Amino acid sequence: MASEVAKTLRDRRMNAWNEAKALLDRSTEENRALTAEEEGKWSALNSEIDKIDERLKAVLDAESRAKDTDEVYNRLAGRPAEQRGAIDQVQAELREWMTGGKGNTVMDVNRQVKGSVNPKYLNSPEFRVLLSNNTSSASGTVPIDFYDQLIAYLIEVSGLLQTGPSVLNTAGGETIQIPVVSSHLTGTVANQGAAIPSADPAFAQKTLSAVKFGALTQLSRELIDDTAVDLLGYLAMSAGRAIGNAFGTSLVNGTNGVSGGLLAGATVAVTGSAATGVAGAPTYNNLVDMEYSIIAPYRQSRSCYWLAADKTIGALRKIVDANSRPIWEPSAVLGAPDLLLGKPLVADPFMPALGATGRQVLAFGDFSQYFVRLVGGLRFERSDDFAFGSDLVTFRCLLRGDGNFGDTTSVKLYSVKPTA
Repeated sequence: MASEVAKTLRDRRMNAWNEAKALLDRSTEENRALTAEEEGKWSALNSEIDKIDERLKAVLDAESRAKDTDEVYNRLAGRPAEQRGAIDQVQAELREWMTGGKGNTVMDVNRQVKGSVNPKYLNSPEFRVLLSNNTSSASGTVPIDFYDQLIAYLIEVSGLLQTGPSVLNTAGGETIQIPVVSSHLTGTVANQGAAIPSADPAFAQKTLSAVKFGALTQLSRELIDDTAVDLLGYLAMSAGRAIGNAFGTSLVNGTNGVSGGLLAGATVAVTGSAATGVAGAPTYNNLVDMEYSIIAPYRQSRSCYWLAADKTIGALRKIVDANSRPIWEPSAVLGAPDLLLGKPLVADPFMPALGATGRQVLAFGDFSQYFVRLVGGLRFERSDDFAFGSDLVTFRCLLRGDGNFGDTTSVKLYSVKPTA
């Protein structure tokens, strides 16, 4: 539950936004443009909102760390084992593995079928297990809590994974096929007594393979031996973010052998002018055209999002409708995305930045039709020899995965018109 400090910051954010909105409403009612003084105040209020967002994130991160510290103190205070739960044993086993006490160098971190991803991500991917994974490495399968930490950090750095794609978990890395309908049944008029014309739907297949992504992180022996250090949290954060950066950019841009990247699979619905707005930012009319380029079932889906880079989102916040009212709406729920034309707006650092002419800088649609394939869990390998001369212990994290569209019409793109 958020603290009073976080709630106060949220209220300050809403007050600043309401004050900024009042400036625009006043100028609209009086049928005039903003004065120089009002323009300065508008910019200052938006700058204040950005600063509050940064402070709010820092407060929430600090509170999360404090909660973890409290749990450590509870254990040190000697509370009964039944009150501490099974997680204590898991952490002890993982620490023993990290220090080399088990004698094993490999650890597989797998997802349990009945688990769920960290609940703080309100729109976490939906996991579908195609093949149960009952195998384990020399050090066993680690329970879902540590897996959730890893996946949470991976989702944190990838906006695409926050939009609710369909995630498929498989035990093996063999190529799998996703059946998709390329044409549907069509109805027709049937005359009385005449045969009803028949037409079968046409099916196609999309492929998902298993691309390997890896990352190395190194810890000093002193840091590992210090029992007060949250090694699990550090390992989850460093590995999750590193893998998330590599996997996230591949899913968006279709690089590194990914079967179907977002930008390559989706089609351009609107092409804007490079001379409009801030270095080619879409206009209000462009965004409306984008929204209604998606059919109603996809547009009304819970996984319908806007996806853009931070620079693009900064420009979108400045767009107003025909009545000079901003179309960007701040979220009223902590941790939930802000809204654009009533749909959640998510930042993805791997989308092309605004200002790159001829590039697709904004995506909109139902991202549940994008399939992300994960093979097993994440594999950690420890080496005491890789950096032996520096007395560092090296950890390697490996993830096998892929991504591809089921229906490419579910997501459309906005492209900035190339310069002549």
